[in-house]
Parts: sequence; structure tokens; C-alpha cells
Amino acid sequence: MKAVILGAGEGVRLQPITVTRPKHLIKVGGKPLLEHCLVALRTSEIDEALIVIHYMGEKIRQYFGDGKEFGLKIEYVEQKAVLGTGNAVSVVEPYVQDDFLLVYGDLLFDAEAVKNVINLYRKEKPAATMAVVPVEKPEDYGIVELEDEKYVKRVIEKPSSEEAPTNLANAGIFVFSKEIFEKIKETSASARGEWEITDAISLLLKDKKTVSVFKISRDDWIDIGRPWDLLEANRWALMRMNHNVSGFVEDGAYINGPVTVAETARIRSGAYIEGPAFIDKESDIGPNCYVRPYTSIGKKVRIGNACEIKNSIIMDNVHIGHLSYVGDSIMGENCNLGAGTITANYRLDGGTIKMTVKDKVVDSGRTKLGAVLGDDVKAGINALFMPGVKVGNNSWIGPNVIVHRDLPANTVVLLKQDLEERKPNS
Repeated sequence: MKAVILGAGEGVRLQPITVTRPKHLIKVGGKPLLEHCLVALRTSEIDEALIVIHYMGEKIRQYFGDGKEFGLKIEYVEQKAVLGTGNAVSVVEPYVQDDFLLVYGDLLFDAEAVKNVINLYRKEKPAATMAVVPVEKPEDYGIVELEDEKYVKRVIEKPSSEEAPTNLANAGIFVFSKEIFEKIKETSASARGEWEITDAISLLLKDKKTVSVFKISRDDWIDIGRPWDLLEANRWALMRMNHNVSGFVEDGAYINGPVTVAETARIRSGAYIEGPAFIDKESDIGPNCYVRPYTSIGKKVRIGNACEIKNSIIMDNVHIGHLSYVGDSIMGENCNLGAGTITANYRLDGGTIKMTVKDKVVDSGRTKLGAVLGDDVKAGINALFMPGVKVGNNSWIGPNVIVHRDLPANTVVLLKQDLEERKPNS
């Protein structure tokens, strides 16, 4: 069975990280989100994948190529404009000759979930099979009402919490017959000007077609839509990967738990690495650093003396100067933090931390959340980032500056001083 993977979206809610890369290439646990998806498909005995691309699609092509390196045959088709999941599926019709698997490319999911959806489809031969997953906030998802606990009765897009008939969300994993293409043609654009695959499913139901359901565990699925979801995805990936220490670990460094130290990486004496954690090639950690659980460190990263890194994603070519603290944060590529830089990750009142997402202030629900820095951000010594702030690409933060609100790209922030000069004893 061929897999169709939706990888066209821009990921606006993940900015500034997605300004310079498609969200499908954001790395968690040392691999892009889309690579985790492909590995799960390959484990599910899928050997062909068709990736729908648009935003920075050439970067996706360059990274995955023809798929040989990943044990798959990969082809690509471009969605001319991002006009919804239904429109994205419609562009693959010329490339699909039979029943096919559809997955959203910005999810993490267990291979068993895919196998179970495919097996249920093959057993029951419905018009379609879809996975559903229990969620805490039904108002953020397409919610599925069931019939006899086995079949779809209806799909409701983002109902209010009071109106949601269940807490079972569309998990973004389906098997369709080619009949779905005709139903997509019968759909119309939503209020957002998009054609949705769930509207085509609703038309199947209207024609009394069967759409079967497989319930997957919340532990086997992660939806990545907002910056803090990347931290959860990173945790998910680190806990499931096979870890191996093949880099150079100096005498006096201590590694505790499942930790990957890639070949050519160096852990200096006095460092304490607590897993699960990942440190990629040519990175140099320490001496006397504390790398705490659920941290992923990219390639050619330098972390200086006596730093602490906790539950964070540090991308390639980042330099973190000595005596710095990075907690529950995301650092884009080529960032340079001066000595003593702090990312605060906890409010004084202990409340949940809010972050601006697509021009709206959103409560993350987390009591620990640091900063999100785009690529090429520079911070002078003793710079301080308050919880939940975002800094755009190529911005410079001067020494001793407290960043208490979001900063756009290409911004320079400097602290003015009032200096008094006088003679001694005057």
C-alpha cells in the first residue's frame, strides 16, 4: 500500500522557527519530524511514499531525495497553494492506483497505530478507516462522534467544549479507497477558503458509506502545532530512540541513563549528562556542564564551562557561553549567547505561561516554558529572556538587557545607561 504524506503547510504557529525551514524538517531527537513519520511507515511495511509539498518544498526534496537512504521509494507532488487537506489529497489522484494510506506529516505516531488502521481497513473493507485519539481540549480539533463505538457517525470541526459529543479527535491517519477523490470534488471551500478532507468523509457518511474507526492511545501520538508542542515531541522521540555513546567522553565526565553522544562529539571532564538526551556530531560540551533530561543538542554546538541545559532543543551551530542557563527553550541555528545568559522558565507566581501564537496570546498550560529564538540571534553577556518570549531571526540583544516581550526579526535592543563621573572623595 502506498502512503500519501501531507507536507505542504507553512507552520505559521511555530514561527520564528519555521521562517527558515518547513516545520516538517524541524529536528526532535536528532531527526526531522517527517523522518520520524517515514521510519514509522517503513516499520509498518510501507515501501512507497508520495509527499505533498509546497512551503520550502525543495528543502524537503533535498533532504529525503528518492528515499533510498530511508528504505523507501519517495516521490513528490506539489500543492500549488495551501488550500486545505482535501485540496492536498486531490492533487495526488493521478499518482494513486489503489487504496492508499494518508498521514499528516507534522505528527509523531507509533508504527503500531499505522499497522492497526491498515489491518482494520483490510479486514472490514469500508469506504475509509480513520484513527481517533482522546484529547484534553476537543475545541482545538476535529471531533468524531461514533456509532456502536466502531464507526464514524459524524465529524465536527472544533466544537465548543460544551457541544463536543466526545473527546475523540481526528488523529490524521487514514486509509481511503479511490472513492474519496470523487467526494473531494463534491465539497466546497470552508469559511477559511480551504477544502477539508473531513468534509469529504462527511459526504461518504451522507451516502451511507461505512467509515470505520480505530482508537489509538494518546501516548502513541503527538500533534505539533505550537512551539511548546516541539518540546513534547522532543521528549516523545528521546524516550523511544535507541541510544548509543560513540563520541569522546573524557575522564571525569558522567553519563546517567539513556544518552546518545554521536561520533566526533566531545564531552569534557566534569560534565554530567542525564538522559534521555541527544548530542549530535562535532558538538563540544563542558567542562563542568549539567545537561538535564529531554535535551537535544544539534551538530557543531559549543556549550561552555558551567552551563546548565534543561528540556530544550538546541539546533546546529549554536554557541552558549559559560555560566549560562537554558531551560524549556528552543534555540534556532547559529545563535550565540554571551556568558551568563539566562532563559527564565518559571513565573514568580507559579502560574501557567502564555505565548503569542499567530497574533493571539495563548495559555500554554505549562508552568515551565522558556524562550523561543529564531536563527542567528545574538545575546550579549548577562542577557535575560523572560518566560514565553519569542525572538525573531537575526536579532541582537545587548548586554544586561531583559527581554520581556516578543521581538521581531532583524531587531537590535541595547540598554542605555545613566553614568555619573566624579573625582574620588568628591
